[in-house]
Amino acid sequence: MLPRFLGKNTQGDHSPTLWATEQGAYIVQGWRVPGHPELIEIPHPLLGFLEPGTCLGTVLHDTGHGTFTLTGGAVTDREALNHMDIPDHEACVEVPQGKEVRRDAPLSR
Repeated sequence: MLPRFLGKNTQGDHSPTLWATEQGAYIVQGWRVPGHPELIEIPHPLLGFLEPGTCLGTVLHDTGHGTFTLTGGAVTDREALNHMDIPDHEACVEVPQGKEVRRDAPLSR
């Protein structure tokens, strides 16, 4: 099944994008990190497209210059990849959809 588009952070020829799958995961499209084929890099604002109450179910590493790096499972479905139209300088990974847990949220009873 084709992923559902959630949002894009476009700047010039850069197009990091967030997608959702029917299986409850996210596909994250970001820039390839030279020398680290398992990593992609995304801008902080891309997280604003996450579905309410959710988060990316992977560790994000802040680069200190407005981006995060992250890893996930390789997306290999040819139909999905064609639908997303990934440029050569970008890659995409699938990560679980996590539940947002905020320290300032009221405790549930």
